[in-house]
Amino acid sequence: MASIRRTLSPYGDRSYQNGSNNPFSIQSSSQKLLSNTRTTLSPLHRFLSGVFLQKHNYKKSNHFSLRKWLYRCVLFFLVGFILGMAPFNSDFNELKQQGLSDSDFSFEMKPQVVNAEKNEGDIGVVDRRKENHMVLDAVELGVVERSGQDVTDRTLGYFVPQKQLIVVTPTYNRALQAYFLNRLGQVLRLVRQPVLWIVVEMNAASMETADILRNMGIMYRHLVCTKNSTDMKDRGVHQRNTALEHIERHRLDGIVYFADDDNIYSLDLFESIRKISRFGVWPVGMLAQSKNKAILEGPVCNGSQVIGWHTNEKSKRLRRFHVDMSGFAFNSTILWDPKRWQRATSDPIRQLDTVKEGFQETTFIEQIVEDESHMEGIPPSCYMIMNWHLHLEARELIYPKGWLLQKNLDVVIPSKE
Repeated sequence: MASIRRTLSPYGDRSYQNGSNNPFSIQSSSQKLLSNTRTTLSPLHRFLSGVFLQKHNYKKSNHFSLRKWLYRCVLFFLVGFILGMAPFNSDFNELKQQGLSDSDFSFEMKPQVVNAEKNEGDIGVVDRRKENHMVLDAVELGVVERSGQDVTDRTLGYFVPQKQLIVVTPTYNRALQAYFLNRLGQVLRLVRQPVLWIVVEMNAASMETADILRNMGIMYRHLVCTKNSTDMKDRGVHQRNTALEHIERHRLDGIVYFADDDNIYSLDLFESIRKISRFGVWPVGMLAQSKNKAILEGPVCNGSQVIGWHTNEKSKRLRRFHVDMSGFAFNSTILWDPKRWQRATSDPIRQLDTVKEGFQETTFIEQIVEDESHMEGIPPSCYMIMNWHLHLEARELIYPKGWLLQKNLDVVIPSKE
């Protein structure tokens, strides 16, 4: 078959239908559109044409420009970031249904709005977020002074300090000493802290008493009265004076109460005397020396005001104040801060051993207060007997050495299971 060979003109001398000098290039509609807007958007055209409409150079078809790939990555990242951060139409509709406008949508971090409400009956301040029905309890640290009952509210973080009780107990060696000290110590363990138990012995501190105090689990101080016993009428007076000197020298702050170890006390008594401001007094139930009747000794109260006294003994009617030694308590600052209480003299307050038996209480109280107007009757109206003085002494029993009892049983009968 015959073939016809024609001579072709050079590329530069020939024009093609698509209007380009490249015989292999084909213009698309997008290229035509870009070519029409080349005069007005020439910078944008150059950028887009470099990124999307890259011309292939067959001589270097496998080598692309690193700069163009970088432009592509940056552009795709910006587009994806904008699309990811912009909410969809459904999200905007939900925000509008909740009452939020477009101005409320912001990327700015704003603190939550909390409405604080303080109720008079509440102990603390309660923060309420009404929109989300959330209740937040605010924690406040510090000392809160309140009139009325003193409590420690650990739930809300309050710490209300309690007045310290300084319980003074004179003791001496006798058969039931261990029983009396253990009974009183177990009562003091149940009292809310702080409680300081000052136990005073004569001449020397016994190991048995020290062992009881050490194992009781409460704060204590073990003192010794070195007064010569041959020169004293009442042992307990000098022992209490030893405790008063200790409180005055160390400036102990609290409510001082003389609690003999052979008396019976209720927990209500120790909780009530914390409320004493200066001097408090209350009635005491007593068993008469004959042990055939019970008598009442103490104040007659109208509310917290003392208006009279209970007494049944004719020999003690000459007393100014008819109070038992375990029927009153006072603020310890009276001993070492006379200016605070406007005392007329700064002489130390002590019990007197020179007066007759039964008059130690009234002569001691006269050094603290002037009259009944400086007293507080507790509880209000003095309607409750909170401790008893029973005079239960076992005089015929022998004090066992080391508080240990030997076996005195001839026959031991085993228990039945």
